[in-house]
Amino acid sequence: MLQTLYDYFWWERLWLPVNLTWADLEDRDGRVYAKASDLYITLPLALLFLIIRYFFELYVATPLAALLNVKEKTRLRAPPNPTLEHFYLTSGKQPKQAEVELLSRKSGLSGRQVERWFRRRRNQDRPSLLKKFREASWRFTFYLIAFIAGMAVIVDKPWFYDLRKVWEGYPIQSTIPSQYWYYMIELSFYWSLLFSIASDVKRKDFKEQIIHHVATIILLSFSWFANYIRAGTLIMALHDSSDYLLESAKMFNYAGWKNTCNNIFIVFAIVFIITRLVILPFWILHCTVVYPLDLYPAFFGYYFFNSMMGVLQLLHIFWAYLILRMAYKFITGKLVEDERSDRDETESSEGEEATAGGGAKSRPLANGHPILSNNHRKND
Repeated sequence: MLQTLYDYFWWERLWLPVNLTWADLEDRDGRVYAKASDLYITLPLALLFLIIRYFFELYVATPLAALLNVKEKTRLRAPPNPTLEHFYLTSGKQPKQAEVELLSRKSGLSGRQVERWFRRRRNQDRPSLLKKFREASWRFTFYLIAFIAGMAVIVDKPWFYDLRKVWEGYPIQSTIPSQYWYYMIELSFYWSLLFSIASDVKRKDFKEQIIHHVATIILLSFSWFANYIRAGTLIMALHDSSDYLLESAKMFNYAGWKNTCNNIFIVFAIVFIITRLVILPFWILHCTVVYPLDLYPAFFGYYFFNSMMGVLQLLHIFWAYLILRMAYKFITGKLVEDERSDRDETESSEGEEATAGGGAKSRPLANGHPILSNNHRKND
């Protein structure tokens, strides 16, 4: 049964054009071809990336944060309360008004004190500014190095300047060591991101991030063993061209360098729009959808690869919408902030001095705490 499934999965008609077999991609005459077994190394490399990241964040990113004067906000901790803690862990982090009243009776606290406890408890679970800075520093370092290395790999190749040459001789295209390592390192890095996503800073596009990482891993893996390597290197370099700008903008944001952050963000937005919404769909996707049909009839691998490209393109459109929203806020004089991230909830003087009946009554309240203005600083 398993052998039958294995044989069917690797059936040549799924992954290769008509009249070609895996035997055509066996190494010969000193020419090396991509093989699925090459990808096994990416899993131990992904674990190595996690180890390197740990020491990088400890011995590079943390001292850099201190040098840039990244200051942590003082967060008031919620006092121990078994009743409220049990509700927080089992029923929800933002109780409705009826639930607040019920919890108030059970805990012996006032409704305002219950709301304040939940605000503090939610803030405790939010990642610290230092954690965000270290994560952004790690990604900035990788994306910058990957972009420079990727350009070094492809800039002297003829298909970098003439996309029709991507398919010249396909699929009998041998690989070179620089392409091999470029692929293995990029794929390993995305595996490491998928492994660490549960412990990384969780943003509002958490599900989209998982979809992106999975689609990228599938796309890179397929493009390797089906010998879409030339197209794959172009796609990887195109993505890395803007990612390091976003991470550097985050780093300066956490350090409080707002003008630098805003300026880098505008450059990032321009590069992102050009690369992801212009070059990728109108050059790269056109190259992978149209040009192969001049050589071979469409086959399953052709549809599969371009379907994964379509998933990534939809995610790019989603993120471009968020980026344009942030760019609009910047142009209209508001702070540039990451639309995907959560932010700390502040406590008004009325909230802290509930018994004093303070003067915050004129401010609108939502779930018992003041609604924050649009230009309130987020953590990301």
